Amino acid sequence: QVQPVESGGGWVQPGGSLRLSCAVSGLGFGFRPMAWFRQAPEKQRELLADITSAGTTNYQPSVKGRFTISRDNTKNMVYLQMVNLQPSDTATYYCNEVAASPLGFWGPGTQVTVSS
Repeated sequence: QVQPVESGGGWVQPGGSLRLSCAVSGLGFGFRPMAWFRQAPEKQRELLADITSAGTTNYQPSVKGRFTISRDNTKNMVYLQMVNLQPSDTATYYCNEVAASPLGFWGPGTQVTVSS
């Protein structure tokens, strides 16, 4: 099990950009597929993008072309570059293993607010 801590959120205007970072502690980070999730108020947490240990990525249609997930296995870091943000992207963003249990360890998340 890994222990992630997210950072980099904030307030941006529509069309703006943010880069989220996730510092991950725990054994075997480099071998674990990782993902970014988000949860908007009164909605379920959803997986946005994932990345394998080798760097292969997948995206949900709602963020494909706007969000880019990456990782640095030498630093135990996962990143999410977000461009052309829209109000519908407002949520708390989390990173975790792809297979993380909803009842497992989750970091504090980082809040992203997109409004004019």
